[in-house]
Amino acid sequence: MAAPVSKLLRAGARDRRITIQRATLAPDTAGDPAPSWENLSTVWASAMPAPGVERLQSAEIAATTPMVFRIRWSSAVADVNPKDRISYAGRMWIIASVTEIGRREGLEIAATARAD
Repeated sequence: MAAPVSKLLRAGARDRRITIQRATLAPDTAGDPAPSWENLSTVWASAMPAPGVERLQSAEIAATTPMVFRIRWSSAVADVNPKDRISYAGRMWIIASVTEIGRREGLEIAATARAD
């Protein structure tokens, strides 16, 4: 018998596509190692503003609004960490924390959009 799926991780709740990226060193045009980003995995996620964050109408605050992404656990994303980043809705999101949901049921990723 299959384990019950958390209400937060049902397929209907994951209606956004996000790409998790990892920093790597790739050769530049001169052959020297240069920092770049490699796509680790593209997954379905739920995306919602972080709870408990006061919302202000200022453009500066809106540019850095924290977001919580919830994804299903898989071996491809098991080692996601704050050194990685997320590409979502045309913006790059800096990962602040990654928390496991249940026992390998899912991951909750707190992130903030880059201001630039």
